[in-house]
Amino acid sequence: MVIHPAHQLIEAEGSTARRGFALMEVVIAGMILAVGLAGVVSIATRSLAMQQRGEREVASAALLDEILGLVLAEGPTDFPKLHDMSGKCDPPWSDFEYEVTIEDGGLGDPYEVMALVRDPTGREHRVATRIAGRAGEEPNPDRAPTTPLDRRARDEEAAEKTNG
Repeated sequence: MVIHPAHQLIEAEGSTARRGFALMEVVIAGMILAVGLAGVVSIATRSLAMQQRGEREVASAALLDEILGLVLAEGPTDFPKLHDMSGKCDPPWSDFEYEVTIEDGGLGDPYEVMALVRDPTGREHRVATRIAGRAGEEPNPDRAPTTPLDRRARDEEAAEKTNG
């Protein structure tokens, strides 16, 4: 079989064109992949930042709850005598700072209590509430019930009323 020289020229040109087209497909596919990966990295970065912010907010809420619980348990008049009104939190939360302000509401009115926690980024979380002063002379009254609670018997009685 004899191959005509013009036929060789046409075949060579088509082969080069196919190789060039395949190269363009690879370049375009690489660009699309790069854009997709950039989007994934961006979303992952923002997701991590939001998770860390959430962790700081949960820790701040727990610290605020602890501070207000102490003010409630010890009383708004005794709390300033027993604790600092501002400073750094105890480890493992030593990166957090707190402030407590207690204002007397007047005779018979509750105290205005404001607790603030500042997280390591400087963001402030605050809660304000009213807490009544302790009545009576006893500094830490016994708050145990006078009769012991029998929860099991109470639950069984409630179940009998519901079922019977």
